[in-house]
Amino acid sequence: MTEPLNPRDLTLLLQAWRSGDGGALQKLIPQIYDELRRLAHRYMARERAGHVLQTTALVNEAYLQLVEVKTVKWQDRAHFFAICARLMRQILVHAARSRSAKKRGGQAPQETLDEAAVVGFEPDPNLIAVHEALQALEAVDSRKAKVVELRFFGGMTMEETAEALGISADTVLRDWTSAKLWLWREMQHGQANES
Repeated sequence: MTEPLNPRDLTLLLQAWRSGDGGALQKLIPQIYDELRRLAHRYMARERAGHVLQTTALVNEAYLQLVEVKTVKWQDRAHFFAICARLMRQILVHAARSRSAKKRGGQAPQETLDEAAVVGFEPDPNLIAVHEALQALEAVDSRKAKVVELRFFGGMTMEETAEALGISADTVLRDWTSAKLWLWREMQHGQANES
C-alpha cells in the first residue's frame, strides 16, 4: 500500500492530470483506488438483499468514465470524490433502469458484461425513487441536493461536506435535516401517485 498524500498534494496531482500530465494520473491511481472502493462499497451496501456484490466492477466503470473527463477543473480532494459519488450513482441508476425496462418487456439497450456485474439480478426501485426525488430537490435547491449526494451517496462527514461546498458545518446540518424531510415527502408523494 502506498503512503497517503496530504490533501494539498492530492489536489496538485488532480490539477496536473487535468492539464494532461499522464504521470500525475499514474501517481494518482494508487492514492484514490482504496477510497473509490470504499465509496463503491457504500453504494453496493444499499442495494437490495440477494444483489451480486461487485464493488470492483462499479469502481472500474467509474474509473473509465473519470479518465474520459477532460473539462472538470478539480478544486480539491472533496470535489474529486463528490464527482466520483455522482458518477457511481448515475451508473447504478442507469443500470437499474435498464434492467427494470427489460423486466417489463421494454426494448432497453443491450447490457454489457460490466453493467450486469454491477447491477446484479434485480433492480432496486428505491435507488431509482431516491434518484428521482434527488433530481426534483436539485431543481428546487441545488445546494441541499449536493449535501444529500455527498452525505448519503458519498459517505462524507459534515465537515468534509462543508469543505467540499464551501459552507459551514452548521449549514450542512440544517440542509441535511431539511433535505431528508423533503426527500421523504417527495418519495411518499410519488408512491401515492403510483397507487
